[in-house]
Amino acid sequence: MKTRRMAGVAASVLAGSLVLAACGGGSGDGGDGGNQEGGGASSSAVIRANGTEPQNPLIPTSTNETGGGKVIDQLFAGLVYYDAEGAVHNEVAESIETEDNQNYTITLEEGWTFSNGEPVTANSFVDAWNYGALLSNAQNSSYFFESIKGFSYDEDSELTGLKVVDDHTFTVELKQPESDFPLRLGYSAFAPLPEVAFEDMEAFGQNPVGNGPYMMDGEGAWAHGQSISLVPNPEYSGDRVPQNGGIEFVIYNNEDTAYNDLLSDNLDIIDNIPASAFEVFEEELGDRATNQPAAVIQVLNVPEYLPQFQGEAGNLRRQAISKAINREQITESIFSGSRTPAVDFTSPVIDGWTEDVPGNDVLVYDEQAAADLWAQAEEMEPWGDQPLYIATNTDSDHQAWVEAACNSIRNALGVECQMDGYPTFQEFLDDRDAGEIRGVFRGGWQADYPALSNFLAPIYYTNAGSNDMQYSSEEFDGLINQANGAETQEEANELLIEAQGVLMEDLPGIPLWYQNVTGGHSTLVDNVEFSWRSVPLYYQVTKSE
Repeated sequence: MKTRRMAGVAASVLAGSLVLAACGGGSGDGGDGGNQEGGGASSSAVIRANGTEPQNPLIPTSTNETGGGKVIDQLFAGLVYYDAEGAVHNEVAESIETEDNQNYTITLEEGWTFSNGEPVTANSFVDAWNYGALLSNAQNSSYFFESIKGFSYDEDSELTGLKVVDDHTFTVELKQPESDFPLRLGYSAFAPLPEVAFEDMEAFGQNPVGNGPYMMDGEGAWAHGQSISLVPNPEYSGDRVPQNGGIEFVIYNNEDTAYNDLLSDNLDIIDNIPASAFEVFEEELGDRATNQPAAVIQVLNVPEYLPQFQGEAGNLRRQAISKAINREQITESIFSGSRTPAVDFTSPVIDGWTEDVPGNDVLVYDEQAAADLWAQAEEMEPWGDQPLYIATNTDSDHQAWVEAACNSIRNALGVECQMDGYPTFQEFLDDRDAGEIRGVFRGGWQADYPALSNFLAPIYYTNAGSNDMQYSSEEFDGLINQANGAETQEEANELLIEAQGVLMEDLPGIPLWYQNVTGGHSTLVDNVEFSWRSVPLYYQVTKSE
């Protein structure tokens, strides 16, 4: 069912005196579909795309879920951006230079402004990063600043490693050399903020002012629970120039409804085909269907705060649940081969991936071994009469695979398994973040930047912003720190494989499968391309008037 072969993403970053300089081009032949000459949209028609209600106000350092992330990526331009294949291009940065991989000098391209006309300066980045990193601001993506000197998990502390040199230059001092630091800078946490944001950040998050290819379509552009409307930003100075008249993200609570709207041309782009259409969507859509590997993985996360998963008995239960899930059967019967059983915690589309991860036999389906492990746990500490709950949101299409996983677990372990459904993604995230989920819960990770470490550190590092399980391991953290400081990406990847071995032993998350992007578009749009991380390149889509 895969329509494109799995290809490695070009994720390497040059180490040396000139790390990223003039990568963005601007010559009109960049190959990513944008209007490199900045001539404005080729169509005034607004494209309609599926979306979900963002969990939080639209602040770059507060947004770490896909509903808000889709919007943030259109509203803000960072120092660099990633093209369809994951290659890095300069955007606001003119150059990012280092001679030791610890001290970086970042020079901004002149002429950039926010959509309100305010200039983008070095302070726009430094102030935004300091806000995102400050403990008392409780930003979900604060972890991404952990590498910068001055960052603290214990108290409010300014990022002393950031220094403004002039309006278009600032320097970054890291705690240790990290050669892949520039690679991360296309993630939205590193976006700049205008001065107006700091006057009232919560209000700003309802109607943000950015420097990206799109801007909010005036007051009321975010109609909560219904839609978010964007229009082209005339102040945008980069390569991702919109070729359409704007984007309306339609917020759906049912993916079957979104797919039916696509079939009737009431929706232009969908990036997640519902399970009910997996077997027919490529036939129904023809060359308007997309089914290709993407940097996305699904896992079952195991909360550390639940007593039944603590200690030796809890570890045996984690292993038993993992081995009780028939991944091969589920990916074929539910997903029609658009998912691939996972053998690690990362993604095969990322350079450096390997299936040779220590201890990954715990992911192999073995009903008898699963029953034996569960029985050992029962001898230590009985499970009791409560069901094993798998929590997920029901406004996306997860019920079929959760029920299949429950059947597999029930048959192997003899324990009752039930889906714990939340009506909306936002309600699910709120209970997850509050530590109120009563069982294991669905976790999906869509890469922020093309590196193996992005699937590990932000999720499993102690106190990381997406460590929703409250997992902590000194051994894992130490290996991540060593990988960050490795002289080459090859050395870093070896350490990351070793770090995954720790995760295979502890199973704070239970990897399930790698996810293809399964999407499609209407008959009214052209130039639709899905990126390495499964997100459509909205700016290059054209639509018939």
